[in-house]
Amino acid sequence: MAKKETNSEARISPYTDEELEYFRGIILKKRDAAEEEFEALQKTLRDTMENSSDESAYSFHMADAGTDAQEREKTYMLFNRTRKFIKYLDDAMKRIDNKTYGVCKVTGKKIAKGRLEAVPHTQLSIDAKLKRR
Repeated sequence: MAKKETNSEARISPYTDEELEYFRGIILKKRDAAEEEFEALQKTLRDTMENSSDESAYSFHMADAGTDAQEREKTYMLFNRTRKFIKYLDDAMKRIDNKTYGVCKVTGKKIAKGRLEAVPHTQLSIDAKLKRR
């Protein structure tokens, strides 16, 4: 009895090696920008944590303390969102490496080049994305 292929084993990128390298370039640019943003947010979080222990006249006012906490929370949210985005980009690079990039994980069909240029980490075609709403 022959081994039955799983859906993921049967999927191979519809894009040529040259096209995959084109997408790799897009992903690397986005990843570099995201990495810079991530480091800046990390520095901001470190600075705000260090400054929150300073005993300035403003730190005793409840409104200022609330604003500081809200800003820290917003920065932390952006920090986590950027970290997740970098992971998605890294996952897309792995799909390029194993030649499964550009295949919709729902339909198994080719994801349009324009969609991948706009959202290079996507795993969903427009059809699949619209059906999820």
